[in-house]
Amino acid sequence: MSDRIFATIWLLLCLAGAAIAWQIQTEYSYEPLGPRPFPLGIISLMALCALLLLKRQPDPVSWPPLRTLRQLAIMVAALAGYATGFEWLGFPLATALLTFVLGRLFGATVKAALLSGICSGLLLYVAFDKLLDVTLPLGVWFS
Repeated sequence: MSDRIFATIWLLLCLAGAAIAWQIQTEYSYEPLGPRPFPLGIISLMALCALLLLKRQPDPVSWPPLRTLRQLAIMVAALAGYATGFEWLGFPLATALLTFVLGRLFGATVKAALLSGICSGLLLYVAFDKLLDVTLPLGVWFS
């Protein structure tokens, strides 16, 4: 039943998205079809998937163990904290903290999660900021 509720809501969102995408216009045409086909194509594929989800037989529902639900809640809170503190903490520190928390959730030791967090924060910052020239915030600690 939950699959069908999700598919119905998703289908309604696809209809709203299609209505919004249909109104996209530009003052000049930089390609023969204009800017509408890409969003309409993606929305059409999502609507097709929602229709297929509505059509199929629902699976029996069984809730995961409480430990798994707790881990999911911690993961959502960590991702929300990452999004909230991204500019204030800066990319390297925020990424290091997120990697540490996710590493611990997936069973890494404290030492391994700390090492991977520090390495991923620094290496991803260098890769994006220096090699790919994507400007990332350093935060109030390093500015």
